[in-house]
Amino acid sequence: MSIVCIIAISNCTSIPENNDPILGIWVRSDSTLDSKNGETIREEWIFNDVYLGRYQSYTNSGITFYTDFKWSEDNGVYTIIYSNEEITDVIVNLRETNNPEILALENGSVFATRE
Repeated sequence: MSIVCIIAISNCTSIPENNDPILGIWVRSDSTLDSKNGETIREEWIFNDVYLGRYQSYTNSGITFYTDFKWSEDNGVYTIIYSNEEITDVIVNLRETNNPEILALENGSVFATRE
C-alpha cells in the first residue's frame, strides 16, 4: 500500500516541461578602440527553463559584472526583470525568422542574438 501511495504522490508532483524558444544563451558584443588598445565588451544572457537566468558582462574576456534575473512570456513578449535594481528591466520580442535569431527591443533594434 505504501508503494502505491509513493507512486501516486510522485506522479502528482511532476514539473511541467518548459520548451520556450528563448531558452539558451543570447549575446551582444561591441568592440571599442581607444588610442592605446582595443577593448571588447560582451554581454551574455542565459535563460533557463524555470523562468530564471543569469546576466554576465565581460571586458576583454574577463567577467566584470553579473546578476540574476527572472523572465516571463506573455503572447510572444518577454520581460526580463533583474535582481540588481541598478539595471533597468527590459521588454523584448523573439524573432525566430532571422538567422541568427534575435531578441528585439520594442523599437525594433537588436537587443541580443542567439549564440
